[in-house]
Amino acid sequence: MKIVIIGGTGLIGTKVAERLRKLGHDVLQSSPSTGVNTLTGEGLDSALAGANVVIDVTNSPSFEPAAVLSFFETSTTNLLNAERGAGVRHHVALSIVGIERSPDNGYFQAKLAQEALIKKDRVPYTIVRSTQFLEFLGGIADSSAVNGTLHVSNGAFQPIAADDVAGFVTEAAVATPENQTIEIAGPQKKPMSDFVIDYLTATSDARKVVADPQALYFGAPVDDRALVPLGTAKLGKLDFRAWQALRSKAAA
Repeated sequence: MKIVIIGGTGLIGTKVAERLRKLGHDVLQSSPSTGVNTLTGEGLDSALAGANVVIDVTNSPSFEPAAVLSFFETSTTNLLNAERGAGVRHHVALSIVGIERSPDNGYFQAKLAQEALIKKDRVPYTIVRSTQFLEFLGGIADSSAVNGTLHVSNGAFQPIAADDVAGFVTEAAVATPENQTIEIAGPQKKPMSDFVIDYLTATSDARKVVADPQALYFGAPVDDRALVPLGTAKLGKLDFRAWQALRSKAAA
């Protein structure tokens, strides 16, 4: 099959492309740097010509609420229009677990708008909702600093390795469209603050972590239901220890 990955040069897109090529598929990794821009429509028609499946793993360059909403609405509308014209048979989109439970998070609300556009369109789809990536633990730590101390929520967290995310997205792309949402998560669930402590310990970072129930996650409060699957989810294979071991081996 010809499979086009929108956002194909990023972290997840690159990993998905590698897996799909190993399975024998014709893969096109598209992004503005390759001349395909979903915001302007530039290059979309030529990129999607003959495509069977489109995978959307794009990300907004801005997290400002109005800008991110505009990005996902414009990008998704242009992409779906081009898919209908090209006769694409399956649209796969990567989204986020729990976005309907954090109304104060502008990014999450924009992803909800993106999902709504996909669901009402006539292109068959599968939405893969993922928990946060283990690769983002360092960013969570840095964003939590208050006078040198990290104030991190102790709400439930179940991060997943990017390699596992790529595996699940690949699996969805080569399967029949489900016309529904599936959820994926890491194999471990514990307080977000515990994961950040594990990360700092593994990276020899001496900063102190305070488990703070009032700490916000990108502007939104976190409880034990906000960011984790509440029903059935597919679980990745890599827990924090295994993920960190692979990172250390790769860096050696």
